[in-house]
Amino acid sequence: MNQYQELNKSYINGVWVDGQDSTQQNMVNPYNNDVLAKVNIASFDQLNEAFEGAKEAQSSWGQDADLRKKVMTNALSYFKENKKALMEMLTLESGSTQVKANLELDLTIGLMEESIKMVDEIGKFEEKPSIIPNKVNENYRLPKGVISSIAPFNFPLYLSMRTIAPALALGNTVVHKPDIQCGLISGSAIAKAYEEAGIPSGVFQSILTTPEIIGDGMFNHKDANLVSFTGSTPVGRQIGKVAGEQLKEVALELGGNGPCCVLQDADIDQAVNAAIFGKHLHQGQICMAINRIIVHEDVYDAFAEKFVAKAKELKCGDPRDPDVVVGPLINEKQVERAQDIINKAKEAGFDMLLEGERIRNILTPTVIGNVDNDSEVAQSELFSPVALITKASSDSEVIEKANATQYGLSSSIFSNDEEKAREYALKLAFGMTHINDQPVNDEPTALFGGMRQSGIGRFGSPYVIDEFTEGKWISVQKEFRDYPF
Repeated sequence: MNQYQELNKSYINGVWVDGQDSTQQNMVNPYNNDVLAKVNIASFDQLNEAFEGAKEAQSSWGQDADLRKKVMTNALSYFKENKKALMEMLTLESGSTQVKANLELDLTIGLMEESIKMVDEIGKFEEKPSIIPNKVNENYRLPKGVISSIAPFNFPLYLSMRTIAPALALGNTVVHKPDIQCGLISGSAIAKAYEEAGIPSGVFQSILTTPEIIGDGMFNHKDANLVSFTGSTPVGRQIGKVAGEQLKEVALELGGNGPCCVLQDADIDQAVNAAIFGKHLHQGQICMAINRIIVHEDVYDAFAEKFVAKAKELKCGDPRDPDVVVGPLINEKQVERAQDIINKAKEAGFDMLLEGERIRNILTPTVIGNVDNDSEVAQSELFSPVALITKASSDSEVIEKANATQYGLSSSIFSNDEEKAREYALKLAFGMTHINDQPVNDEPTALFGGMRQSGIGRFGSPYVIDEFTEGKWISVQKEFRDYPF
């Protein structure tokens, strides 16, 4: 980690700077609480400086497709060449296991490759027919301007780059605030990559700060043309409220309560294997992770028995160990929150099929059966290796219970009848449904986003192009018109 000690700074207008607020933050390894670095928190004045610089830099950046392509290609090379070091940062800073860290880097690299293809979307036009004689209609895509990017701690690198890479490719400049807990990998490491790639001053800004210092500054700043946020639904509502008052656009990926639907004719072994992965990847700290497993009563006992047996086999411990599946939760508060959920499940009288053990910030897998789908436990986003299994009397009731939540991000359904599964999948009120697979899926060209209280907007190419650009209509009258007056 020593090679990243110099990255404990914000990157503003092409310069690495210490934060000017009096507050200091320790960057802590969640597995053993070792201090990785100390960060001086950036002030509100520095945030203003970043937005002003981004606004000034945007016009020339947006007009130079060759430069954008060159910088983005160089940054991609940096990520590929430094994959091992970046994986280490993910492990030490966010508690990512080796499987998760490798997956996150692969997703990030794939996203960057796809984003480079978007560079040429700016400046070209699509010709449309006109109802007026001798007129030609041209539809253009122009940069949105300055994009405010706010990222979470769970997939810190990928969920940062999911906004940053396409935004920059499409000619925007970006002011980025990572979650301070993972500010090195999801802020400074990205800034370093673009600095090495030759990005002009002001085009990408990384601010290591906290909401306590800057308040609503990331989403009510006058120079922010769009706010892209991944995080909790309550914060998303606040962003939507503030941005809406300013007629500022938003792209929000928020909380989830994803169901894994196991129908009567499902392949139980396949469903168990998928559910184990979809529940325990990154300790369940993923908005798309399985939150509730809803199983037809005819196969409930078989599923629960096999799921518990497999959960007991998962190795827990130091995420640097390549065999470890369950590492630490991000901080002590998250562990205590998970334990509170377990205690509420006990008080409600649900079946404790497997009770986890706390080892510092590690919580070993917990499996709770016969959970009431309407209970507080089932309606909470768990963000931990706590699995809830609910029984349903029919396939239709499985879907009905799955939809009984305010959230609507990702879901999955298991059945040996693909046609039936697709019919039910269309009835699931979630932005994404995966048949015979777990719900933690993302691809550079997939339509990614949630319904209901799980967000607004869509990521993935080409859908993100609509989010991060302005539409512009130009018409050309080839011959003068005759007007009625």
